Amino acid sequence: MIGRVKAAVSGLLGGSISTKQSALPAPPSPEKETPSVPIAKPQPPSRPPFLKLLPEEFQKSGDHNARIVQTLKIPGELHWDTGYAEVINAGKSHHNEDQACCEFVVAEDRDEKYNSLPRDQNLNTDLQSVCKVCDGVSFYYWGLFDGHAGYGCALAASRLLHFHICDQLRDLIHILQQTTAAPLCLNPDSRTETVSGTSSHEITNPPMETAARFHLEKQVFPESLVVGALENAFKQMDEQIERERTSHSIDGGCCALVTVYLMGKLYVANAGDSRAIIIRQGKPIEMSHEFTPETERQRLQLLASLKPELLGNEFTCLEFPRRIQQKELKKRMLYRDHTMTGWAYKTIEEDDMKFPLIYGEGKKARVMATIGVTRGFGDHDLKVYNSNIYIKPFLSCIPGVKVYDLAGCDHNADDVMVMGTDGLWDVITDREVADIVQRVFAAHGTDQPNRYNLAAQELVLRTRGVRKENSWRLPNGKLASLDDISVFVIPLAGHDR
Repeated sequence: MIGRVKAAVSGLLGGSISTKQSALPAPPSPEKETPSVPIAKPQPPSRPPFLKLLPEEFQKSGDHNARIVQTLKIPGELHWDTGYAEVINAGKSHHNEDQACCEFVVAEDRDEKYNSLPRDQNLNTDLQSVCKVCDGVSFYYWGLFDGHAGYGCALAASRLLHFHICDQLRDLIHILQQTTAAPLCLNPDSRTETVSGTSSHEITNPPMETAARFHLEKQVFPESLVVGALENAFKQMDEQIERERTSHSIDGGCCALVTVYLMGKLYVANAGDSRAIIIRQGKPIEMSHEFTPETERQRLQLLASLKPELLGNEFTCLEFPRRIQQKELKKRMLYRDHTMTGWAYKTIEEDDMKFPLIYGEGKKARVMATIGVTRGFGDHDLKVYNSNIYIKPFLSCIPGVKVYDLAGCDHNADDVMVMGTDGLWDVITDREVADIVQRVFAAHGTDQPNRYNLAAQELVLRTRGVRKENSWRLPNGKLASLDDISVFVIPLAGHDR
């Protein structure tokens, strides 16, 4: 198994992929036992295929002055009746660098003969019956990819990441089909708790005599294996981008926010500053957190202290409240390092005069004065301006994963998950998002087939604002979002449809 994990997506086409917009791929030829993930070909700018934009519509979607909100043309176009809307930035970058993906995926066991879904299979049918038909493990998948310094990386990830997830899950099929609750090595002296009805956490309390034994077996729940599969899939996606960035013109980098529905649970994997919340009974529940220079300060400082050569003798890993002036040398000033959450005083030395590894505050915080996010794909060639100092060693592709027990909670038609790129969250709070969604639902009853699409559209309209003279403004007069904005609104009762 270890060899398979390290291999770069071998045997992937043993899984089948289908969406409401495309037919299932043909089965691989029998003589190929280890086919690989499709190669990312150089692609021109494009929008998600499910928007079905005509050429003239695509051209208008790139108008930075009009900023036309694009949404689904047909209600129920996406799985679970998911709603989607997007808008381009206000001139920040030439193209809309956000990408989105919504898929239904079936992962076959590596040792089983390839079997595809019947072409007339209803993809909204119950997952358990689908698994029986396919003799594999199936999952629903939503992904948002917020690109920067070009659209290439976001486009590649949107088209390939679910292949990597499928490949990783193929090692787990027998385990997942047997059980989704019991640990693989059960210690009778341990217990499992559910916190706030959202995720399961393993809490082990062995007695003293058990803890003293030389040979111990840790509990490993299937849920933890799925989390590990997602983490490995993100690593493999980043490795593929690194290998093919030149030959296939994969430029820039991207943040990634992914939701996978597998056997009754939602797995939300986030690498970057996009975010997701669940709105249940009108109240927001955080399902991800942002990875920024400020939130990851201690991780970045620790790496810099362990490998000072990464700083190129130009930066200091210490943080100060402000830039130090030459006249302050030998004086005392507040600082903090990777071991500290608070502040303390130190005497300023010559090395402290270097530019700080992390500089700025809030959305203006940057790693090495260059990039404002610390996790995601790509950026393998990114350097500090006018230097040979690479920034990639400080950027991680590993997502933070949260789990929501969807099958264990009752949901009505107004309970949803909202996934949005940072263009949404920069100007609006979780509570405001929940209020907007609830107002849309109140105006459009449960018999309205387009209500989730209308909710996504309203969120984008509200955060884009309206154009006043040379700027975009919110209803309260504050500056609106100038970034690309992409939003999914996913009904939590959708898996019952």
